[in-house]
Amino acid sequence: MAKPYQNNISTLRKQAFENLNIDPSRRVILCLDGGGMRGILTIQLLKKLEAIAGIPCYQLFDMIAGTSTGGIIAGLITTGHSAIDIETMYINLVKEVFDEKFLGNRFINPPAFTKEKYRELLKGVVNDITLQKACAIHDLDLMITAQDIAAAEETFFSCFKQDDGSYYGTYKDVLLRAVMEATMSAPTYFYPLERFVDGGTTTYNNPALAAFMEAVSYSRADKNATLSEYQISKITLFSFGTGISRQFIKPTQTLNPHGIDLVFWLNWLMTETGQDASAMQVNAFRSPMISKTIDFRRFQISLDPTAIKKIPNTDTLNEKKYHSKWLHDLTEDILGNIDMADTSKFDLMQVIGIQMAEYIVQSGNNFQKDLTDSRFNDLLVTTSGDIVRIQKQMSSTEWLDGFKA
Repeated sequence: MAKPYQNNISTLRKQAFENLNIDPSRRVILCLDGGGMRGILTIQLLKKLEAIAGIPCYQLFDMIAGTSTGGIIAGLITTGHSAIDIETMYINLVKEVFDEKFLGNRFINPPAFTKEKYRELLKGVVNDITLQKACAIHDLDLMITAQDIAAAEETFFSCFKQDDGSYYGTYKDVLLRAVMEATMSAPTYFYPLERFVDGGTTTYNNPALAAFMEAVSYSRADKNATLSEYQISKITLFSFGTGISRQFIKPTQTLNPHGIDLVFWLNWLMTETGQDASAMQVNAFRSPMISKTIDFRRFQISLDPTAIKKIPNTDTLNEKKYHSKWLHDLTEDILGNIDMADTSKFDLMQVIGIQMAEYIVQSGNNFQKDLTDSRFNDLLVTTSGDIVRIQKQMSSTEWLDGFKA
């Protein structure tokens, strides 16, 4: 059920809705992608969102959903932390999350990192609170994802308030910090939490569609009750990315990729699978069939020179590290290889997030609508294609029969 709304909405929240162009009759859901240390970019967007709204996210939203690093941020929002406070805690969390294991290596001696310091720090931040008790603090509904490899299925750790003030959810009484650890236990980076690995290992690195389905269809204990408080035609859904690495590989290099083939293809698969699944969800929300019903607002950027040059320039980079202090001078060599565990570029992702937030304001978007171009594609995500070449090659028997099989 989440917060009071319609005629019962608080004055501060009503003003926040006006600032963000949200119909007060709508329920508002916040969905946060996974992406390791790149979550610092998301936090910059949330800081700007809160500044425009005039209230913190835990007062603004009815439901928070997250995967992996997004699940960590979701848990911190639910327990009553503003984006500014989360940034401070997140910087410390990231330092502890990527604590290198002795002789650890993703491919030779996985996992690369240990979660011992992270677990200790997280316990100090959220204590031993359950999902239900966390949700009750600020009248929020919550969903965090994790992949159950023993059952070969995704698990949605969700908790929804009911009409009578009770809470519904299969796992509403589990520890929030256990869920926040399960969702970020990415294979080869960390040990599984018994049966659970990172929620973003399959199709839910972007949890938007899962959160929408949970809210609309599975948020009620009584399946025969009246419609859920989350009605399809009365939802505004904010979806925040963490920046994506567009893996553009020249056609002439596909048979002999750079580096060790096994490492290259494993990295490619782990990255591309999640990005493709996210793109499919986003395209579904933006389709004519759904976009007229749901107020969907997605904010994402690709990490490449073309996209970076669209956001405001700044001279705040570490010149020794990045060979220039100007953001627009960054090359593909730097931007094209920002791994989720590459904490050496943590400061860069923070700057990109700050400048992306500035772009959202300067462009007049102000988080009031979906961030798309005229063709309804992500405005700050670079796309590439070669229709003429594909048409010519794939129509040629000579080219097909002569290519290496």
